[in-house]
Amino acid sequence: MKYSMYAAYAVLTACCLQWPAPAIAQTHKARQPVEEIHLRAGHPPAVKLTADILYRFLAAEIAAQRGDLGAASQTLLDLSKDTLDPRLAKRAFQLAMVGHDMQGALDAARQWVLLAPGDPQAVASSLAVAASNGDTTGLAAALWDRIEKAPDKQAAIAQAAVIASKMQDKRLALDVLDQALRAPVRSLPAAHLALADASWAAGKPDRALSEAQTAMKLDPNSRDAAQRVLEYGVKINPAQAISVTRGFIAKHPDARKLQLMLINHLVALHETDQALDILHTMRQRAPEDFDLLYTEAEVNFHAGRYDQAKTLLGHYINVQAQRGRSFNTNATDAQADISDARLLLVQIAEKQNNLDEAIHQLGLIDDPTVRFQAHIHMAVLQARKGDMTTARKTLAALKPQTLHERAVVALSLASIYRNSGRTDDAVKVLSDADKAMPDTPEIKYDLAMLYVLQGKYDEFETLMQRVIELDPDNANAYNSLGYTYADRNIKLDEAHDLLEHALELEPNNPFILDSMGWYLYRVDDLDGALDYLQRSYRKLPSADVAAHLGEVLWKLKRHTKAREIWHDGFKKDPKNESLLKTLKRFGVSFK
Repeated sequence: MKYSMYAAYAVLTACCLQWPAPAIAQTHKARQPVEEIHLRAGHPPAVKLTADILYRFLAAEIAAQRGDLGAASQTLLDLSKDTLDPRLAKRAFQLAMVGHDMQGALDAARQWVLLAPGDPQAVASSLAVAASNGDTTGLAAALWDRIEKAPDKQAAIAQAAVIASKMQDKRLALDVLDQALRAPVRSLPAAHLALADASWAAGKPDRALSEAQTAMKLDPNSRDAAQRVLEYGVKINPAQAISVTRGFIAKHPDARKLQLMLINHLVALHETDQALDILHTMRQRAPEDFDLLYTEAEVNFHAGRYDQAKTLLGHYINVQAQRGRSFNTNATDAQADISDARLLLVQIAEKQNNLDEAIHQLGLIDDPTVRFQAHIHMAVLQARKGDMTTARKTLAALKPQTLHERAVVALSLASIYRNSGRTDDAVKVLSDADKAMPDTPEIKYDLAMLYVLQGKYDEFETLMQRVIELDPDNANAYNSLGYTYADRNIKLDEAHDLLEHALELEPNNPFILDSMGWYLYRVDDLDGALDYLQRSYRKLPSADVAAHLGEVLWKLKRHTKAREIWHDGFKKDPKNESLLKTLKRFGVSFK
């Protein structure tokens, strides 16, 4: 959490009011060794708040607020050594973790344990970070020791699973948990559920399902096990997972959460009639469960049955409005539920190309938590109708309360201009916003992409590099810069490095897969290009990807398949500029 200077002062002062006298010496030489100081369990040490302590604490919090988490963590760690206060070591640990400084986190965690050896959270954090740094010695043994001594084995297993889940290397976390859950507790369903979750996180779905099935055999009535058998099984053998789940529900018809999970999976598999059958049964059993009205409307929406969905949403809104009138508005979530229903009505109206109705529904949203986003969406739809004047007025009427909201308004207005072909106006909006909010990567990113449209590649490159500096985990920034180099057939070595890093951050992102495929095409690795582009097209069968994939297929002399891919892309987006240019270069036409 980030504090202002005044908030930090208030927090520190509040803590210090609980520190009892007498004060201990504040110098390294005068301070007693830790083992000689009596620290009562649950009580921080006696220490006097001095100007130096206050200054260093505030300096650390201001550094954290500015994004310098390493300096903030180190300052608090040093301060914890001078004051012997475990809370400061804990705070240093938290900041180091946020900053992905695992060595700093380990140092802080060890200091935290030293100052609070009886704090299980401190011990667990120290062991987990040590393991993440490659030092697993003792972690599995320590976790087993806690489980063995705990009177509540299931709770202890759950705690061990949480500790292991904090490790960055999920495969290593699974190994540690595997070692920690020794034979005496392997007969407990909780142990196999923990291993199922760890296996899934480690990218081992088959073992995850197997562990969940074992837990279910050990306890055939376990809803937790049934949920995991469905969740993990549907990715491996959907028919079998659904069959097992239906059998469990037949014996446990009140297993509401499991039934809702099954409905979601059936919808994802386009089995909406089966999903609706389950919902009808649930509503018969619990007619007072009005949330099922909304769920049924969602299923009908996904099935394309828009009239049924609208009717159900109308009933749902009436029910929630009655709830809001019958009870104190603040005591219910009726307003938020009504907003959800209206947003679904907006989606239906857009699907039916009824923009007036969509705008009307957005205007009826009263929930203050989504009103801002609703008006942004309203402006976008007004612009889509061609009413730019009203769209600008809608945005101008907003009163953004935060820097983020100010950025969203600017980005939305620029997007409206760009979509209407007024690129220069969009650039002007974002250039002004960039001057007013110079450290906002989202603004710089969109402005950079506009520069590409204008052919201003130097400006694009400068801005995108700055985005990467501000947001080093922004995969889209690496991808955009790398793709632009590849598309222009320049700086190909740098393009490769940028795209490799983007893939490390988001290995399954279809846009990045497309970019890497296009880079490989530029360096004449046609087989490699084909692999990446086919993977991208399976995830994102868009006209842009079709243009690239078709070109690689054409170069590989697979002309019939290339025409097929191009034709599919053309049917989806007959005005796509990239595809049209590609078709023209190869003399192919579908008109």
